[in-house]
Amino acid sequence: MISIEDNICGDLAQTYAREWLETNGLGGYASSTITGLNTRRYHGLLVAAINPPVGRAVLLSKFEEMLTIGGRRYELSCNEYPGVVHPQGYCYLKRFRLEPYPIFTYEVDGVAIEKHVCMLHGENTTIVQYKIASKLKNDADVRLELRPLIAFRDYHGTTHENSALNAEVGMEPGLASVAPYAGMPTLYLAHNAEAVSATGEWYRDFQYAVERERGLDYEEDLFNPCAFSFRLTAEQSAKVLASTKKRDAADAGALVAAEVKRRIGIAKTSPVDSELGRSLAIAADQFIVNRGDQKTVIAGYHWFGDWGRDTMIALNGLTLVTERFEIAKSILREFSKHISCGMLPNRFPDAGEAPEYNTVDATLWYFEAIRAYCEATGDDAFVKDELYSKLLDIINWHAKGTRYGIRVDADGLLHAGDAGVQLTWMDAKVGDWVVTPRMGKPVEIQALWYNALRVLEKFAAKSGDEGERLRLERMAILAGESFKEAFWNDAEGCLYDVVNDGKDASIRPNQVFAVSLHYSMLSQERAKRMMEVVERELLTPMGLRTLSPRDPKYIGTYAGDQRARDGAYHQGTVWPWLLGTYVEAYLKVNGRGATARRKAAALLAGVEPHLQMAGLGTVSEILEGDAPHRACGCIAQAWSVAEILRAVKMVETETTSKKVAKAK
Repeated sequence: MISIEDNICGDLAQTYAREWLETNGLGGYASSTITGLNTRRYHGLLVAAINPPVGRAVLLSKFEEMLTIGGRRYELSCNEYPGVVHPQGYCYLKRFRLEPYPIFTYEVDGVAIEKHVCMLHGENTTIVQYKIASKLKNDADVRLELRPLIAFRDYHGTTHENSALNAEVGMEPGLASVAPYAGMPTLYLAHNAEAVSATGEWYRDFQYAVERERGLDYEEDLFNPCAFSFRLTAEQSAKVLASTKKRDAADAGALVAAEVKRRIGIAKTSPVDSELGRSLAIAADQFIVNRGDQKTVIAGYHWFGDWGRDTMIALNGLTLVTERFEIAKSILREFSKHISCGMLPNRFPDAGEAPEYNTVDATLWYFEAIRAYCEATGDDAFVKDELYSKLLDIINWHAKGTRYGIRVDADGLLHAGDAGVQLTWMDAKVGDWVVTPRMGKPVEIQALWYNALRVLEKFAAKSGDEGERLRLERMAILAGESFKEAFWNDAEGCLYDVVNDGKDASIRPNQVFAVSLHYSMLSQERAKRMMEVVERELLTPMGLRTLSPRDPKYIGTYAGDQRARDGAYHQGTVWPWLLGTYVEAYLKVNGRGATARRKAAALLAGVEPHLQMAGLGTVSEILEGDAPHRACGCIAQAWSVAEILRAVKMVETETTSKKVAKAK
């Protein structure tokens, strides 16, 4: 349980930096700050995935909440308008907690009111309930009015007052509905209100502070179609089920109980024993979503969809560490359907267009994800029956050349890149400005290429394909020898970041993969020297910096408009997902004994305070390179959670455990 007390709840500046997130396994979500003041255009009580896992739209932005006790009115809502915050309901907020969904406790005129917000798994439904949580004075008359504010627009945009909106409200017993625009789903509001009245009012000029800071559109108008009136008693709560399907308010209690049971089951069945591990196991579930009849991974909330690179990196922590093997298998199977010219998609666009293939590493991470899956499950038959021929085809495409200049050179190393295209995970680009140009032979791509060759060599041996095994072995040996010759920077005691016509000596975290991956080309002596440099230059309590602070290109803060932020994105920012890579490499170099594991565990302890900040109960996308390492970017990132969870598992066991249970 995460609990935020009144000393923070009553301080508006501190509440801005604390956001909650509910997800539904479809790509949809509900999210806001702990006061309910929306600071992002991405905030909303029902952000539905219309075409799961994409097509996300903010349907219900929030409720305006008015409490009446003995005839006196108190506003619990909180909004920012130009120059003012109104109402100031945060003054009544005494506690916020995740238990396991968001619960807000307000104290008004001696009455404690709890608001519960829970999203259901597998459907675009958010349940909001208001309950009296204290003993009422005799004959106390407590009433609640809720006014839904709707947006009905793509979650990347904003809406403004317009005449195209259909203001009609459908009224049935216990159910109101609105369908303001053609082509958008109907929003159903199941309720147990005493009365419902049509209103038809625009609320204008909401200000979204975070979007203003990011240099993006930050003003919005929202429409209020109706108002619900409830009487609250010790026995009677107020219930609203906001959904894209018809629901019954009487079912709210049972639906929430079933969802809580599901989440508790995830925590109980997770083999990671620590409190941090159990928390991350619950957070991990938020990223696993449906794509058709299979599974995929949302890269981050609020604005990312499913990305090939992120999915393959996160698969181990999200599904193998948590022993959700069938989900892992489903993800691997789903992505196999989208292989094209030997490449995995980089991302699936939000509007459902054709996948984009502008990545070199997503495909190589696919090999490592499959290797880890087989190690955890022993399910080699899945690879032999469904994936082996596709993996061979991938290697062949890379050998002869595929998109964007991806090809094997005569030295056996993998070249990647065309002018103006970013293919590695350091992919920031603003117009024609390539922020971190890494065309040629990036160090982690060579580590991944070598690992992929060795992985497939083992699969070839298990398949009895001796001819391919020998070919892959020869390719791996050539790549390994060339790598040792080309990439070692003896002056710095580490690896070059990119080798092309010249050699880029920037000290970046990409070199750590040459140690952390299952098959490594680096000697123990060189690996140890390199890790000492990485620890000295890049290590922070929350991950690795993307560039050494000694480098003149280093940017220690992440702020400003999109150009400024993209310019800093990989030039010093801290990425928590790299903790998994670092811990694995550290344990390889220093052994997996108790002393090494204690040091690694001490490093991971730095993550625990972060769960009380930014995205509560989860891990951010990035942090600033300079202390105190302010959280930035997405409030919840799949590979951040997954890789830290994987690292937690590594330090909890004497050796990396190998599961023998075979996936069905």
